[in-house]
Amino acid sequence: MHRSKRQRWVSSTWERVSSIGLPDVALWFRRRLPILEWAPKYSVRESLLPDTVSGLMLSVQQVTQGLAFAVMSSVHPVFGLYGSFFPPLIYAVFGMGRHLVTGTFAITSLISASAVERLVPPYSGNVSNSSLGPLGLSEFEMQRIGVAAAVTFLGGIIQICLFVCNLGCATFLLSEPVVSSMTTGAATHVVTSQVKYLLGMKMPYISGPLGMFNIYIYILKNITTATVAAVITSVICLVVLVLVKELNQRYKSRIKMEIPIDLILIILTSLVCYFINMEHNYNVEVVGLLPKGIPIPQAPPMGILSDIVVEGFSVALVGYTVSIFLAYNSAKKFKYSVDENQELLANGLTNVIPSFLFCIPNAGAPARSFVLFSNGAKSQVASLISCVIVLLVIYFIGPFLCWLPMCALASIIVVALKGMLIQFNDLKKYWNVDKVDWVIWICTYVFTICFAANIGLLFGVLFSIALGMLRLSRAKTLHLVHWDAEYNKMLEGLNSGFFQTVKIVSVGMPLFFLNAKKFQADLLKMNDKLTGNFVRKQKTDLLLSPVSNGDSNGEAPILQPQRSQSYTLILDCSGITCYDYTGVTILTQICLELKGQGTTVLLTGCNDSLVKALQYCGLESKSQTFLDSVNSALSSLHVQTSQTSTLEAINTTSV
Repeated sequence: MHRSKRQRWVSSTWERVSSIGLPDVALWFRRRLPILEWAPKYSVRESLLPDTVSGLMLSVQQVTQGLAFAVMSSVHPVFGLYGSFFPPLIYAVFGMGRHLVTGTFAITSLISASAVERLVPPYSGNVSNSSLGPLGLSEFEMQRIGVAAAVTFLGGIIQICLFVCNLGCATFLLSEPVVSSMTTGAATHVVTSQVKYLLGMKMPYISGPLGMFNIYIYILKNITTATVAAVITSVICLVVLVLVKELNQRYKSRIKMEIPIDLILIILTSLVCYFINMEHNYNVEVVGLLPKGIPIPQAPPMGILSDIVVEGFSVALVGYTVSIFLAYNSAKKFKYSVDENQELLANGLTNVIPSFLFCIPNAGAPARSFVLFSNGAKSQVASLISCVIVLLVIYFIGPFLCWLPMCALASIIVVALKGMLIQFNDLKKYWNVDKVDWVIWICTYVFTICFAANIGLLFGVLFSIALGMLRLSRAKTLHLVHWDAEYNKMLEGLNSGFFQTVKIVSVGMPLFFLNAKKFQADLLKMNDKLTGNFVRKQKTDLLLSPVSNGDSNGEAPILQPQRSQSYTLILDCSGITCYDYTGVTILTQICLELKGQGTTVLLTGCNDSLVKALQYCGLESKSQTFLDSVNSALSSLHVQTSQTSTLEAINTTSV
């Protein structure tokens, strides 16, 4: 029996596989390899020049930020160059964001640094600084990059697992205020991590809750150890960078190409540091010797994966969050679409594959993506051109960067974070549009700077979901529809009393356990109000319309009550796009309760599944109960009223 089941499964599987044709295979490859979609359509005449200019400008950012973020990740600077070369190549093949630049990223570097410092602390005595590894670096440096590469590998594996589970659509949980505040808080952390280089101070690695505040406390207590030459160099670099970048932005329309101030600053500070010998004469820290060439691939240490689970998940979630929002912005600005699940795959591969090549965790980089935006890049070709320049730096120009002062590098990083820091301006629009979003932004930012980016992101998502559920449970579920010209024209031949006996109420949101109780209370309250008005109107008409029951002898007239009229409630359910058992049960209970009170309830706009659910829960399955639209319900009532009026006229005549 088991064998026959196995044979049937094998045969059915073979039938499905054999039914797949070449067009299906080609479609699959185009979906999973977007380069096959855009590369054949690439216009060399229209796109090559702007892509080349953008690629040259981007390469400067890739090199400088790669070096800085590697140091931020507590590994040797050369590994930042590898992280600026391999991920963009892989993303150009698998990614869909035409203006998204992947590579070393400040937030993921900080996350990686926590694992590196915890597992391979400096001067721990477990490693030797004298023995050299395959890159000519010490065993200490190789063990540190091993931890960082393991974090990169695990983060990529988690992203690929999310892709397999088709969880790219989970980005709907990430609201704009959460991402804005998280990235702003993370940028604050990055600036804090660069202060020691700006001041030329030696200080231990400080992390943990409130770690950012402890860093500033340590700096204030040991401010006398700051290097004067480093402080002066930092101030000059910051002023020059800010001024030139502002001029580039202001006169962007008048100049053909922005002034590459980052590249100019690197060259000038390196030359000054070399000729003055600032490292020895003024105690200014420099980048140091960078090994040439690309290393032989090597697997990350798998034995420590259980020790870096938190960092792996943090890199996967934070990195993908930033990357997908950059891809969304790119697609929105340049009118194309991105697939969230494909972006998960692309981000996963840009971490897994480079982890075998000594790369630190990477993600979409906002500052470098803005370089492509501002310079008019057309496609991923700009990133590929920047990779060529980075490769030249790795093989030929790297040794000349050994004199680059760390304070100048830190200045470039701080100014590059301007775009993330000015997101404080978002507070104004959130306050004017929705103060709840303003509260979410503030709270998420506070959690981010007090703890870390991953904690801030998790808190922001949970907090926004909690507030959303609270708002959903307290939101207005229904509203009274006023008679418009269309209804009045359709009911033109009726007397005004008809308008008093029929009311239309529209349900404007899904019906779930979160808002079912409020929906019940709101509808019953509205019904009581409408019924009270109707009864008061009947009493008024009764007093103002006496009927004579005497003869012509002038006897006083006797007031007789008129025939009781029924009250009809038309409930427009077209807004109930989804529901659960609690919601259907509450709606059924309301209809039965109103029927017991003498109110006729007509449901309109119900889809087939909702009708079946209501009937299953006990609502009568009469054709008069469920109608297609409000107009259908009014027409049905119109016919019934006309028939009733005719019968009354016949009875009066016969009497």
